Amino acid sequence: MTTHDRDSAAGASPLTFRPGEPGFDDELAGFQTGFTQRPDVIFAAATADDVVAAVRYAAARRLPVGVQATGHGLPGDAEGGVLISTRRMAGITVDPAARTVRVGAGARWGAVAEAAAEHGLAPLNGSAPGVGVVGYVLGGGLGILGREFGWTADHVRSVDVVTADGTARHVTAESDPELLWGLLGGGANLGAVTALEVDLVPVTRLYGGSLTHDGRVTAPGNIVRAYADWAATVPQALTSSLAALVYPDLPMLPPQLRGRYLVSVRVAFTGSAEEGERLVAPLRAALGPAVTDTLREMPYGESHTIHSDPDFPHAYYGDSVFLSELDAEAVTEVFTRSGPAADAMHVVQLNHLGGALSRPAPNAVPYRDAGWLVRILSPLDGGSRGAARAHHARAFAAVAPRAVGRSLNFAFGGGDRPEGLYDADTRKRLAGLKAAYDPANLFRRNYSVR
Repeated sequence: MTTHDRDSAAGASPLTFRPGEPGFDDELAGFQTGFTQRPDVIFAAATADDVVAAVRYAAARRLPVGVQATGHGLPGDAEGGVLISTRRMAGITVDPAARTVRVGAGARWGAVAEAAAEHGLAPLNGSAPGVGVVGYVLGGGLGILGREFGWTADHVRSVDVVTADGTARHVTAESDPELLWGLLGGGANLGAVTALEVDLVPVTRLYGGSLTHDGRVTAPGNIVRAYADWAATVPQALTSSLAALVYPDLPMLPPQLRGRYLVSVRVAFTGSAEEGERLVAPLRAALGPAVTDTLREMPYGESHTIHSDPDFPHAYYGDSVFLSELDAEAVTEVFTRSGPAADAMHVVQLNHLGGALSRPAPNAVPYRDAGWLVRILSPLDGGSRGAARAHHARAFAAVAPRAVGRSLNFAFGGGDRPEGLYDADTRKRLAGLKAAYDPANLFRRNYSVR
C-alpha cells in the first residue's frame, strides 16, 4: 500500500479566515471566477476534526454551509455563512492489492492518476486533471472511460462524511446503504465529505485523441450525422464525444486556432491501437481530411490531452440535457445556434452514453436510460451571465422533445434552478434523506433537494 499524503499538520483548532484578514481572498480563490462568494468565515480544514468543528460552529448559529476543494462547480453567488475549504485534505492512499484508492476531500484527479500509475492502475477520472475527486464523484462522475466502466460513483466503496449534527460517519453499503445511496449522486446535500474510497482499474495505456475539422468547411450537420452513425457501431470499450467552439481571434492563441470554428471527435479506447485504428477508419472516411488528427497510443497519464481542457481559472456558465435518443437534426441545431452566428463564445459537447453507464447501481445517479448528453459551457465576460442563460434556453429548446433531465456534474452556476437534476422518484427519496440528516438545511449552498 502506498500513501501520498499531502495533508497539512493538524493544529489544536482549525485555521480560520474572515473578510479583511490576510489570506482570506487567497483561501477563497478557486477555478470558477464568474461567481462571488463572501462567507462570514472560512474554515481551512486540514483534518476531519476541523470539518466537524466547522459544521458544529455553523449548526450552533444556524448558518449555511458551503464546501470548496477546487471551486470548479460553484452553484452561484453566495453571501455570508460558513465555507469549508478542503484543499489541504489532499491525502492519497493506493491499495494495489484491492485496486482501490482512498482520497481526502481536497485530492485532484491528476495526482490520483499519478499515484495509481505506479501500480499499473488508473482512476475513473474525467477529462481535466485539476478537478477535485470528491465533488466529481458526488455528482456521479462521467469519465473518459465511462461506457466501459460506468459512472465513477458506481465504484465507491466508502464515504467519510460529517453530517449536519456534527457527527463524523464512515458510510458503507453495509453500515448505512440508504445514506450511501444518497451521497453518491446527491451532491453536497447531505453533509461535508472528508474522504472516500473508490475502485481503480487495471489500465495503463489507451488509444485516444481527437479528429478535428473546420466547421466552416465541413458543415456541422454532416459531422453530427457521421458521428452519430459511427457511434452506433462502436463497442462498449470505446467512449467518445463531439465538441465544437469558435476560438476568439486573440494574439495569445496559436495562429492555427485564432478565429476558427473547430469541431472535434474525442476518442478513448482501451483496446489495441490496431483495433482502434480499424474502428475509427469509417469515421475518417466519412468526414474526409482533418485539420488535426491526434489519435494515437498513449500512456494513461497523457489521457488529459484527449480533451485538453483549460487549466487556468476563468468565468463560465454551464448546463446540459440528457437525451432519450438522438435526433441528429435537432442536435445540429444546438451546434448551429452556438456556432459562428452566436452572439458570444459557446462550447458545445455531445457525449455518447450507454454501455456500462446504463447499468443499474445502488446510488442516486439518475437518467441511466439516456443515450446522449448535450452540454453547453459559455465563458462569461463581465455581466454576461443572463445572456448566457438565455442562450442556453434557446439552444436547448431544439432538443426539448427528447430531453429527460440535466446532469449535476455539468450544472455550473444554476443553483437557483435545481429542477430536472433528478427524476421525481430519486428527488423524493433524496428529500427524505435531507429531512433526516439535515432538517435545518445547513447544506444549502448547492443544488438543494429540500
